[in-house]
Amino acid sequence: MSLYDDAVLVLKGYEGQEELRQSYLDHLTAHPDGMWKACRNGHVTASALVIDPERERVLLTLHKKLRMWLQTGGHCEPGDATLAAAALREGTEESGVPGLALLPGGPVRLDRHLTPCAWHYDVQYAALAPAGSVEAMSDESLDLRWFPYAQVADVADESVVRLLEATRARL
Repeated sequence: MSLYDDAVLVLKGYEGQEELRQSYLDHLTAHPDGMWKACRNGHVTASALVIDPERERVLLTLHKKLRMWLQTGGHCEPGDATLAAAALREGTEESGVPGLALLPGGPVRLDRHLTPCAWHYDVQYAALAPAGSVEAMSDESLDLRWFPYAQVADVADESVVRLLEATRARL
């Protein structure tokens, strides 16, 4: 199965955000290359909110290009077998935390937003950090920091706040 086929199956099985979910499926139908950064009409991305429920905190990255505190994530790559694998790869690369495990149940939320390269049809997962995790900043970040749940709204935009709320509801 291709990454495209996996994305369609994941989106068809995702419950909630019906209108937005349908726009993702419509985009992929209209753009067979819609999984890849090269698709200038927009592309599916995968992200992972790295969370430490025991310490009630999340790891956010200060994105180098966007200069915003965000969850880890980004473009799919040809080696990604599934959207979940892409989210886990991005989470691991950008957090430096080994042993992340995606929260069961598939994507937590969808979020479509305009970036300097194109529209991102982001499929958002949550990744549980192992106990005692130590982060390591990647070259894609200006900073990487753990934030208590209560501080996320002070530093991040509404999309990150909604992702945290949805993740906490699933825990």
